[in-house]
Amino acid sequence: MIDKNDSGAKVQLSMAELRMINNALNEVCNGVHIPEIEFETRLGQPRETYRQLLEEVHAAASGN
Repeated sequence: MIDKNDSGAKVQLSMAELRMINNALNEVCNGVHIPEIEFETRLGQPRETYRQLLEEVHAAASGN
């Protein structure tokens, strides 16, 4: 962890760690079947929030 405050945290990750997070988010969004009605209850945020984060992480992991 590089920095943390009330609005968020800055973290430094290796490319391997970034790819691991990318793969885990991809499984949550596309691989594991969680009914839409249960998704936010079980994971704390709507599926769309996870998809947006996946897009950002994927872009960083692929160098785009």
